[in-house]
Order: sequence, then structure tokens, then C-alpha cells
Amino acid sequence: MGARKRISAGARKETLKQMSFAKLRNVPTSPRKMRLVVDMIRGMEVFRALGVLKFSNKEAAAKVEKLLRSAIANWEQKNERKAEAGELYVSSVCVDCGTTLKRMRPAPQGRGYRIRKRSNHVTLFVDTLSTNESQN
Repeated sequence: MGARKRISAGARKETLKQMSFAKLRNVPTSPRKMRLVVDMIRGMEVFRALGVLKFSNKEAAAKVEKLLRSAIANWEQKNERKAEAGELYVSSVCVDCGTTLKRMRPAPQGRGYRIRKRSNHVTLFVDTLSTNESQN
């Protein structure tokens, strides 16, 4: 690894140490379906977002709810105190494509139709409202 890449990787690592986040990898849901759920909670206060996810009919909502609880627990671990209502919010959420399993399904006249079983990776960041206001 070159010196420039090592320096930028080190800087990226240091900024991630100060942020509270959680990752969910290789979720067997298409990224498009997951983005529908994630878009509902982006920028919301965390306890309100938990309520929205709990009462959502989508299957992916249960997985995102568990991920959000993990991110809150990570924040509490780093700051050594409990999160209070109105303090934390979902600062950013990324849904990226994961691996795609490729399968074949028999079709008429000796043909084969492709089936793509998609997966995704979700990264969820939480932050305090006071930190965000002091930076602006």
C-alpha cells in the first residue's frame, strides 16, 4: 500500500471511531425493497423511527429495526450513558448491493430463464442533535 493510501485510510479509520454505526451484511432481500423501508426512517429521531419500523408491514422493517437498536447500543457503549428521547437521530443510511445468486429455471421449448436472487448490505449511522448543530 502506498503512503498516500495509508494516510487516507488512517484518517477514515479515525473518523469512524468517533461515529456510532451498525452494519448489516448479506441480507437476502433485494436492495430496492430495502431502500423503501430505509427511506421511511432517514433523518428521523431514533425512538420515533423504531415505532415506524415496528408497525410497518414490510419484511425488511424487522431487520432494519434490529439494526437500529444495535446502532443505538453502539452509541450508548461509546458515550457510556443511556440515550434519552429526542437526543439521537438517524443521520444517514446506505443500502448497497451485495452478492447475487444466479439460478436457472426451466422454460418452454428447452429454454432456461434466469433467476437472480439479490442481497444487500445496510449501514446505519446515528448521531446526536447537539453535535450536528454545533458543526453548522
